[in-house]
Parts: sequence; structure tokens; C-alpha cells
Amino acid sequence: MRSIIGSCLSIFVFLNGDVLSSQEDWPHYGGDLGGSRYSQHTQINPNNVTKLKQVWTYSTDEVTKKAGTTLISGFQVTPILTPKEAGHSLIVCSGFNRIIALDPETGSERWKFDPMLKIRPYGVQYKCRGVALWQDKKTSNNQHCAWRIFMNTVDRRLFAVDAEDGQLCKGFGRGGEVDIAPLIEAANPGNELTSVQSSSPPVIVNNTVIVGSTVGAKFRRSDAPSGAVRAFDARTGKHLWSFDPLRPEGIELKYKEISHNNSLVGGANVWTLMSGDEAEDLVFLPTSSPSPNFFGGTRPGNNLFANSIVALRASTGELVWYFQIVHHDVWDYDLPAQPIVTTINQSGKLIPVVVQLTKQGLIFILHRDTGKPFFPIEERAVPTDGVPGDILSSTQPFPVLPPPLVKQSIEPSDAWGFTFYDKRKCREQIEQSRYGEIYTPPSLKGTTMLPSISGGSNWGGGAYDPVHNILVTNVMNVPGFIKIIPQEELEPESFENPLAGLPIGPPGPIKGTQYAIERYPLLSPLNVPCTKPPWGELVAVNLLTGTILWSTALGSLEKLMPLPIPLKFGTPTIGGAIITASGLVFIGATADEKFRAFDLKTGKELWHQQLPTSAMATPMTYEINERQFIVIAAGGHLAYYPQGISDQLVAFALPTQTN
Repeated sequence: MRSIIGSCLSIFVFLNGDVLSSQEDWPHYGGDLGGSRYSQHTQINPNNVTKLKQVWTYSTDEVTKKAGTTLISGFQVTPILTPKEAGHSLIVCSGFNRIIALDPETGSERWKFDPMLKIRPYGVQYKCRGVALWQDKKTSNNQHCAWRIFMNTVDRRLFAVDAEDGQLCKGFGRGGEVDIAPLIEAANPGNELTSVQSSSPPVIVNNTVIVGSTVGAKFRRSDAPSGAVRAFDARTGKHLWSFDPLRPEGIELKYKEISHNNSLVGGANVWTLMSGDEAEDLVFLPTSSPSPNFFGGTRPGNNLFANSIVALRASTGELVWYFQIVHHDVWDYDLPAQPIVTTINQSGKLIPVVVQLTKQGLIFILHRDTGKPFFPIEERAVPTDGVPGDILSSTQPFPVLPPPLVKQSIEPSDAWGFTFYDKRKCREQIEQSRYGEIYTPPSLKGTTMLPSISGGSNWGGGAYDPVHNILVTNVMNVPGFIKIIPQEELEPESFENPLAGLPIGPPGPIKGTQYAIERYPLLSPLNVPCTKPPWGELVAVNLLTGTILWSTALGSLEKLMPLPIPLKFGTPTIGGAIITASGLVFIGATADEKFRAFDLKTGKELWHQQLPTSAMATPMTYEINERQFIVIAAGGHLAYYPQGISDQLVAFALPTQTN
């Protein structure tokens, strides 16, 4: 039976154009180029998973060596495993963009590459969620840089190093690196570009390396830097093309609104992970909101191609299709998750699709070649009475199936608390604000949102089992509050405070507009969410039928409460899951510092292990010498448990005598 399943999966792999995937390898951030996060390995299964033990750990030592800057960094990496021809190493990047090769059996260090970042104590977040692997098929395997590791850095550079020894590939760019900053500067003359960074790995489709970026200034400024995606030749580093979602070149102006005052608009960048389809030469971009995030008066229209899945020809940057998921976004409902490029088996008919998870808790399933919906998608009426000067879209798209994964509205009756006092204070907060169904606009009164700007789903995304058509993802049910404030009402110091406008700071001005923004999670006096638990959930969905199979609380509260009571109420959840062919789901992603395994069929928790700190990352798995390993980065998260910041990679396996 397993051999039949293996043969079927080989077909799926071929259809996805992922020539690097094999039984032993996890060569991409998402397992395969389409980000399915699915492994064929079955050694660890529901019957023996309780015997899993920690077998090695590795520390990058950055928490110790960079003690003054680690609170502006994050260790959220998902490693990749190179094939035997490329050294068979586990490749990791640290929060400060060092590339490290490890022995996948022992965790011992093989080599390091350091791009020598110039560390700034403020205004920069140091993260590297992964690297990308590429094979130069025009050279022999024993030639230097026949297999390359690509990494984009926080300081706007792209590096190529040899996968076996970590030495720079001298023929790529200038001595092994491409400085992307001049391209960014040329697209943003006179603009301040410190906030343009890269933390997610590039995606490589055939011979093209494609790089996205964060644009941290989006919520503060109407004229934030461009969110252009850029592509480079994997051999030479030559710049091949750029695609700016708000200023796309070579596209007929049937999209007339593109020309509407977009000289003041930036963002619509791809800060999360992209996916590819090598057979069709496609790259899929999950784009974010334009600037500024919460007020659209300076960017009229639907803002095509922001908040969209955009399919481009990877070799040329040509637009193939797009589907906009939020029109004229003022809620910061960026597309946060890597699109899952896969195949749905519909009674033996293989249908190529792209699956997009959203902060709204909605799942959009589109045909991979055309962007046509797999299930119907309806344009439904939503409120349009936002703040003065902003014209909102009268409709938003809603999939008919699958149903929403999180609650889509909030009322005062939804208020919850551990005590009557807690509950009353939460109810008062909701009553004193604007509230209602999803897409209720930000307002001068202040608006309570559910889902909040954190999700629903976030960058952890989902994992997909193509044999059983099951998608698993983690979601949040935490309300948020947004208030738009006329700038004349701000305190003078807010204009200079670097934390102004952040959830941890005071209200802050939106430059280029007459408004300011205040935002924060809606919490009770006991510092817990104002709606009933679970606040974090793990959910399984059958994508063939569009039905929810099960959901379960994800995480317990002992690390978040004054008294360490392990209430299974779910916690904020950042990071993602993987699925194995044996029917297991592995996920960290919780503030309680645990790593868990669940039964794919039932959602029952089968195993958990305490980690050094919370694992706000996505795990991966591989097999070496007939032993399966599960590896996850435990780095903590400043927002949830600041005393738990760490930099450890942790590996688990069965005892060697266990079958």
C-alpha cells in the first residue's frame, strides 16, 4: 500500500515541476517548491511518536554574542537539507543572516558564512526565515558552485555560496553578491529606505532567483517605498526584471485605476514566502496592502494588484493572471502565507491549484493556470462608511467554500473574562468602539476587529496532504482595536517617538495624510484576549469537499499567566505545521514553549515536548541512514514571552532500536 502511495506522490511531485524533491530531502523552505510542507517519511508514526526524544541541539550563539541587539531579532528559520550531491548538509540562516551548515545526524557544525551586516540598534528587525537551494545543470556536480545556497539579507543584498563549503560563488554578481540597494533607490528617488528589508527566503524557479521585501514604513507614510519584486539570473546575478504591483509596466491600461495618483503610493510588497511551478515557469506572489496601511484616501480605487495572488512568468516577469483578495485594504489584511501550489485529486482527475490562506481566516482555492475559482467566490456587500476622505470598496470577495476558519464578527455580547470584572471591562471596550461584521472600517470612534491584523492565519501558513486532500493550518482568534485620529489631536512627542503607531506605543502620525493611527490587541485587565477561548487553534480542512474536518485548541496558558496553570485555551500562534505520510501533524508555534504532534485524521494530540523556548517557526523533517529526524527552531518571540529569546535548533528522533 505504501509503495502505491509513494508512486502517486512521485506523480504529484512531477506535476509540480519540483525536480529537487526526493525521499531523503527537504530542499525548500516549504518542503517542495509549492510549499506543501508534506513529507513522505513514515518511520515516525502515530503508534511510536510518544517515543520521540531530543537527539541534538545547535545554538547560533547570537543571543550571547549580540546581547544588546537580540531583542530586535528573531530566530524563525526553517532549515533545508541539501542532497548527497551537494554535501548532504542541514542549512540554516541565523537572525543576523549568517549561513550555517550542520551535520544532519549530529548537529555538528560544518561551515559558516557571515555577510558581515552592519548592525543598527533601532529601526531594523533582524530575521532570516530561510535560504534557497539551486542546481546549475550546465555544470558537473563536482564543480564549485554547481549547487548554490541563495540568501537575501536585511541590508538589501543577495548572496550565492557553494552548498558544500560555504565559499562565495565568484561568478555571481560582484564576487558572489548582488547589491539590490541601487535598484531600490532608483525606484524610490529621495526616499528613506531603511525600512526596506528581506527576511523571507527567495524563491528560485528554473534559473531565476526572485526576491521580495518588507516595507516597514507602510503604516507610517503615504509615500512609503515601492514594494517591487525583483528577479536575478541564478548563474550571473544579472537583474532580469522587476514587478511593482502598483506600477506594473507593460500592462494595458484596462486596469485604468493604476494611473490614479499612485505617485504617492508604496508598499503592496511581498514580505512573506513565494511559491513556484517550474514546469509552467510560474511564480506566485502573495502581495500586501499599499501604503498607508489603514487609510486609503491617497490611493483611490481597488489598488490592483495589492492584496492579491499574482502569477507571473518567472523568466520574464510577464503577468499571467491575478486574483485580488481584498479591495482597497484599510485593515492591514495582507496576504501573509505562502501560496500552496499543489494538485487536488477529484475522483482520479488531477486539478492543479493554488491555495491561499488569509488573515481573515478565509481560504481561496484557485486554478493554478488561470486563477479561476475552484469553489465559487462571491462579491458581498460590506460597509463603506469609513473615515472622511476615504472611498472604500462596496464589496469584498468571500469563498462559498471552505467556511471561515475563525469568527467573522464581534459584538459586546462576545466579551469574555476570567472574572465578572474582566468581562465587564471587555464589554465596555467593545461597546465604546465601532464593531460588527468583518470589513467594518477603521473609524474616528475606534473599531474593534475580529479577525484582527494578526489573523486568522499568518506567515506560518498551512500544510497539505495531497493523498487525502487535507489542509492543516493554525489560526488565531484574538480581537484587535484600530482608531484613526486627526493629527491635531496628537501629543507633540508622538511625532518623534519611534514606537508611535505600533501596538506597543502611543498613537502615531500617518505622514502625507491628516490622520494618525492607534492600534493594539483588545485585552482584559488580566492581559488576556477579550473574547472566549480558544485563542489559538489547529484546524484541518478537506479541500476536495470544502469542509472542516476538525479543530482543536493549540497551546496552554502556563507561560502567560501569573500562576502557571496549564489551561488548554490556545495561545497566540506564530509559525506553521508540517504533515507526514504516516498521518502526523507536527507544530510548535505556541507561547507555551511546547512542540506537538497531532493525529491527522482526528486532531488528537499524541505527543508534546518542552522546548528551550517557544518555537515561532515551522519545522521540517528528513531521513538519514534510515533514521527520520524532526527539526525545529526555538527562538522565542518578543511580543509573547520576552524573557524567552533564544537561538537554538532542536532535533528529535526515535531511539535507534525503535522500528
